[in-house]
Amino acid sequence: MTARWDHGEHTLVNLARSTHGSTQELGTLVKALIQAAEPLAGRFNGAGRAAFDAFKANADRITADLNAGLGSVNTGQIGMEKAFSMGDQTMADEAQSKMGAANFDAARFRTGA
Repeated sequence: MTARWDHGEHTLVNLARSTHGSTQELGTLVKALIQAAEPLAGRFNGAGRAAFDAFKANADRITADLNAGLGSVNTGQIGMEKAFSMGDQTMADEAQSKMGAANFDAARFRTGA
């Protein structure tokens, strides 16, 4: 059985747009998480409190790292779209060229005279 991946013409473009939008939302969600957890900060001590304080202190770096990671995914999606589009066009051009050079009349089978 041969596996094949068939994607629509705009699938990767739409995926890249969606990823870009998610990247923009991610920073907002991390900050909202910190704000939502803030009332709980006074309720625990020790290692839990230290971990929360470290997360809060590094929130901007964490957000930047997550955004950079999603940005790299987005760049890859855009590159894949370009590669698929170029491959599709190259295949169509080559097929058109081969058909133009083919002698279809020679391939016809004729019976009787």
